[in-house]
Amino acid sequence: SNIKNEISKKFIYEISKKIKSRTQARIISGLRRFFDFLILEETIKTNPMDNIETPKIWINLPSTLTLSEIDLIISKIDYNSKNGLRNVAIVELLYSCGLRVSELINLKISDLFFEESLIKVTGKGNKERFVPISIHAQNYIKNYLDKKRSFQKIKKGSEDTVFLSERGNKLSRVMIFIILKNFKNLNEINKKIGPHTLRHSF
Repeated sequence: SNIKNEISKKFIYEISKKIKSRTQARIISGLRRFFDFLILEETIKTNPMDNIETPKIWINLPSTLTLSEIDLIISKIDYNSKNGLRNVAIVELLYSCGLRVSELINLKISDLFFEESLIKVTGKGNKERFVPISIHAQNYIKNYLDKKRSFQKIKKGSEDTVFLSERGNKLSRVMIFIILKNFKNLNEINKKIGPHTLRHSF
């Protein structure tokens, strides 16, 4: 038993020099289950992995943006550009309402309850929830809907969708990532700017 434990420790020591902690934990877990199976089969009597500790897995939290950094991003967007009004509304909504990308692109005009300062959001598993929306975000959406979207040709089936592409259909997840990636070149913020950064900042 002592020999088995020493071999196990030596094995873990060797892989720890080459493999990340998350992979180490997965290997140790797999070996521990394998030896448990051998015990059930009465091939061995003890599990040599019992005295081996699983390495700590550090979670890398996404960076967050301050309110002033969000304001800086929005201030750098050209409202008179082709998609300026839409893009500023997207940034404000992702940040101030903490929406996921899928929730943003699937948002419908019929989900906007501005008189109550709420929007209805369809999340994972088609679960619906009401989210408070600020006056600023409401105004950005109203400007986009009134000044840009109302004059845009809309494809059939997308009439109730809030945010549309230049072709008049629903935006894709990839397009949201591209929109936010382009903002990186508009300011001096030395942070990753993505949908989850905005949601995490919220």
